[in-house]
Amino acid sequence: QVPLVESGGGLVQPGGSLRLSCAASRPIYRVTWHRQTPDNAREFVATIANDGITNCADSVQGRFTIHRDNAKNTAYLQMNSLKAEDTDVYYCGADFAGSGDFWWGQGTQVTVTS
Repeated sequence: QVPLVESGGGLVQPGGSLRLSCAASRPIYRVTWHRQTPDNAREFVATIANDGITNCADSVQGRFTIHRDNAKNTAYLQMNSLKAEDTDVYYCGADFAGSGDFWWGQGTQVTVTS
């Protein structure tokens, strides 16, 4: 059983917004979001450390924000001003507290189209 579950993907028009969630079954440290294009290239999107320090890719800077709710073992990717080129499968990955292992979730599809 994968201990990370993404949700919140869907179909949205250009300029619209979506919020992706990454829910873990136990406490997590660093969380990262990547997206995978149809040619299987995986691109870094954003990351958030356990202390809340964030970093976003230049391609999404100013449009996407990452934040977390440690009480819920959940991280979020708020995506605003979406563009067609943001269409991808989005994956979250996390380092798990205690065990130190890293997991990827199963991915969630984001489609931006008019």
